[in-house]
Amino acid sequence: MSNTPAYVERRMTRSEFITLRGLRHHVLRWGDASLITPERPLLVMLHGWMDVGASFQFAVDALDALGDQRTVLAMDWRGFGLSDNGGGDAYWFPDYLGDLDALLDAVSPDAPVDLLGHSMGGNVVMSYAGVRPQRIRRLINLEGFGLPETKPEMAPGRLVAWLDELKEEQRLKTYPSLEAVAERLIKTNPRLSTAKAQWLAPHWAHEFDGQWLILGDPAHKRTNPILYRRAEILATWAAIEAPTLWVEGDSTDITKWWGDRYPRADFESRLAVVKDLKQARLSDAGHMLHHDQPEALAEHLASFLA
Repeated sequence: MSNTPAYVERRMTRSEFITLRGLRHHVLRWGDASLITPERPLLVMLHGWMDVGASFQFAVDALDALGDQRTVLAMDWRGFGLSDNGGGDAYWFPDYLGDLDALLDAVSPDAPVDLLGHSMGGNVVMSYAGVRPQRIRRLINLEGFGLPETKPEMAPGRLVAWLDELKEEQRLKTYPSLEAVAERLIKTNPRLSTAKAQWLAPHWAHEFDGQWLILGDPAHKRTNPILYRRAEILATWAAIEAPTLWVEGDSTDITKWWGDRYPRADFESRLAVVKDLKQARLSDAGHMLHHDQPEALAEHLASFLA
């Protein structure tokens, strides 16, 4: 890998820290306030589980190549990247909504934003847009499918699993070098180029005592004892007022994650409650579509956000 040409950013980013709800959050910013207008508001991008805000660099660069140099901000969720951990032994979905609300109050208190989320971040932004519709001008969900429906009788087992896991130390795998981290990224997503993997590696991990550790709190691995209630999600999705863009990769197969517990028809019925919806499907792309096809994604974003 050492002879691979380095990935070179088209747009340089500024790394900043902001305290939200008592925790220091890391944010990356491309561009400045002079680029913001009512027609081209701040674009906020929110990453998925076990990812970081820097993951959006390739999509931001692709937007720049199209001549779209809007101001973009990406945050590391609590317990990921350079943001503080939650301070407890578990993470709760409503806390992500609270952190996002605090972020927008801090960075765009008087104007709506364009809001994009990937995977877990996509699930967060959909719920947020339903409860704070006045804060969002345009909404983009990149493969935030939600989760399979749960049933009340599952609650005892989930609580037992959570209580048992609280007694166990959670750990993430360590790596001997940045090159090994890059190789792990490529193993997870074979479409990721070596140059991009090498660029992402130092944003995704840090060195400690000669080993490279993933920048994620191991507590994220614990079972969530709160059941996922489809009806509640549908209520928030149905309340979304912003024009919404759903984007997925043509190689994503949700049965690989959940088997027959979450049929595609179930997801389509959820998406159908969104009032103003456009859909896009990227060729030769999987779940990490912003890595796989950033140029194709940027074309859809630029058109939708114009």
